[in-house]
Amino acid sequence: MRRFFLRRALPNLESTWPIDPVASQKPEGWAGWPDGKQFALVLTHDVENQRGVNRCRQVARLEMEMGFQSSFNFLLKKYTTPDDLRLYLEKNGFEVGIHGCYHDGLKFSSREIFLERTKIINRYIEEWGVSGFRAPSMQCNLDWIGDLNIEYDLSTFDTDPFEPNSSGVQTIYPFMVSRSNGKSDFVELPYTLPQDSTLFVLLGERNIDIWKKKLDWIAENGGMALLNVHPDYMVFDDTRHGIDEYPYQLYSEFLRHINERYENQYYHCLPRDLARYFVSQYGGAANQPQEKLQS
Repeated sequence: MRRFFLRRALPNLESTWPIDPVASQKPEGWAGWPDGKQFALVLTHDVENQRGVNRCRQVARLEMEMGFQSSFNFLLKKYTTPDDLRLYLEKNGFEVGIHGCYHDGLKFSSREIFLERTKIINRYIEEWGVSGFRAPSMQCNLDWIGDLNIEYDLSTFDTDPFEPNSSGVQTIYPFMVSRSNGKSDFVELPYTLPQDSTLFVLLGERNIDIWKKKLDWIAENGGMALLNVHPDYMVFDDTRHGIDEYPYQLYSEFLRHINERYENQYYHCLPRDLARYFVSQYGGAANQPQEKLQS
C-alpha cells in the first residue's frame, strides 16, 4: 500500500525531490572542504534488526575492498549488538553510533518517555565511546536531542517527503544546533542522498540513476553527500530476495561510480570527523532555522 501511494505521489514532488534547489544555499562564511575538495562524502548505516546485525561484516568488507569507511548505528534494546562486532568495526576504521532503543515510534511521543530512554542512550554513549545518534524513522526534535551527550546528530534530511515527518532542513551542508540546556552546541548532519529503503524497497527502483543524479547535483554545488544504507535490506548471496530486500550490487555499483566519476575530488570521512572539522571551522554559526523540527 505504501508503494502504491508513494508512486502516485511522485509526479507532484518533482520540484523538491530528489533535489530541492533551495538546499544548495551555502552557509554564511562558507570556506569549503579540506584540501580544496569539491564535496564531502559520508556513508552511514542504520541496523534495524537481527538480520542487519548478521550482515554488518559483509557490508564493512565490501566497503573496505572499495576503499571506503562508514558508521554503523545500532538499536540498544531491540536486539543484541555483539561486542566482537563493535570491536571488529572499530579496529577496521569504522565508527559505531546509536540508533535509539526500540524503533517503536514512541521515543518522541512524550517528554517522559524521551527522558527515560535518554538515560539508557547516554549510558551506552559513555560505555561504547559513541559520538553520534540517529533517531529511528527520522523522528526529530532537535531541542530534545540536545539532552543526549553527543557531538553530532543524523536525524534530519535536506528533502524527503516519504518520511513520517516530511519536513526537511533544506540544506546539503552541516549546521550547528544550540542546546537549550546550556551545554555546547552539537553538529547536525542531514542525509542528502535518498535512503536505500526508499529507492529499492518502497519505490521498487532497480538501478542507481536517482543516486547518481543527486550526487552530481551535490558535487556541482559543493555540498555534503551523506547516505544512509541499511544492511538489513541487502542480499549478499544468490538466494531470491524478499519484498524488503535488494541485491548488494546496487550499492557496490554506486560506490564504484563514486570512485570512477569523482576520483580525488571528494572529502571522504566518518561522520564524527566531519562534525569535528565543521566545529573547528564554523563552531559559532548556529544559524539554521529549527522550528519545523521541534515535533
